[in-house]
Amino acid sequence: MGPFKSDFLRALSERGFIHQITDAQGLDARAQSSVITAYIGFDATADSLHIGSLVQIMLLRHLQRTGHRPIVLMGGGTTKVGDPSGRDETRQLLTEQQINANIAGIRATFANFLNFGAGPAGAIMANNDDWLKNLQYIDFLRDVGRHFTINRMLTMDSVKLRLEREQPLTFLEFNYMIMQGYDFVELFKRYGCTLQMGGSDQWGNIVQGVELGRRMSDAPLFGLTSPLITTSSGAKMGKTASGAVWLNPSRLSPYDYWQFWRNTEDGDVGRFLRMFTDLPLGEIARLEQLKDAEINSAKEVLATEATRLCHGEDHAREAAATAARAFAGSAIEGLPTFVLKAGEPALVIDVAIALGMASSKSEARRLIDQGGVRLNDQPVKAATASITEADLDAGGLARLTVGKKRHGIIRR
Repeated sequence: MGPFKSDFLRALSERGFIHQITDAQGLDARAQSSVITAYIGFDATADSLHIGSLVQIMLLRHLQRTGHRPIVLMGGGTTKVGDPSGRDETRQLLTEQQINANIAGIRATFANFLNFGAGPAGAIMANNDDWLKNLQYIDFLRDVGRHFTINRMLTMDSVKLRLEREQPLTFLEFNYMIMQGYDFVELFKRYGCTLQMGGSDQWGNIVQGVELGRRMSDAPLFGLTSPLITTSSGAKMGKTASGAVWLNPSRLSPYDYWQFWRNTEDGDVGRFLRMFTDLPLGEIARLEQLKDAEINSAKEVLATEATRLCHGEDHAREAAATAARAFAGSAIEGLPTFVLKAGEPALVIDVAIALGMASSKSEARRLIDQGGVRLNDQPVKAATASITEADLDAGGLARLTVGKKRHGIIRR
């Protein structure tokens, strides 16, 4: 797809954000000739977004950085229904008070990534409850529902996969795609919004919204999706043995956020630098060429830059400095230590138990299988793995990490 002429689509393409576009040529021409207003929806199912939403946040950031206007659409209304996409079961229904509290918790995250000031590219935060809560049901079915066919809706992955797995899909959830499509129409009327973006799992819903806008308002609307992000080992991005990687500091400290990025697999460093930092592409190209132990310096750049965007410059520098101290000799005195006997390798499982990082061999094996055990910041891939003198650095030390917060030292 491409090459693109507009700064917007060229930036997204170069950094790996584009999966599908409904009309790539038309959108490229529109982005060249005028300011585009685009939106992404975020349901308020918790008081913080997690790293799975970061691709979408960065899409909005690049939209604004190339001179266009982003809309953050909070799903105050659609959260009352629950998006069935990617779900095997019905989401827990939240009260209006819980939803409003979650929106308040999420709002601060976006202030770190977007400029909500005045001007043609100033970001907007909207709430679809403003229009959905006042809909008259019969009028909505007549004016909007008639543009959706059951035949088409049954082909959507969010519906089809649930039915194939013989999992219940409520009539409430079945209406979600109609409500999302209507959001696009309403945002076009209110703000001149002509582009909806989202993850690849939202493609069907986005296309429905594009078609609905053309039928109801003869509006020239566009859709764009980003790819599903997995690690080079095939794991889903942001899934760890310790749980979700949250964006709010009340849920996950800036230091632990920094550590998540520092623990990036070697094969993902260049891709994640392009997608989750603002570094120039030339500098990223240099960093991703680093090999062996030198790749760790690129990981530290990734961790610091990603943390700076999410938590600010001060927290990013503090997290990097804390991490440096944690591995320095002056800071290892308080960490549990295992002495490796000369010429005698030790099983990682046994070392983890000895350091108090696992209560049993079965727990240690489970942590390894989940990717939660790292030796010198590299994932331990097999339960039979051993630690030898070759794993020790020039100072005779190695570090074993379980999850985000359990650290131990191996020494001669």
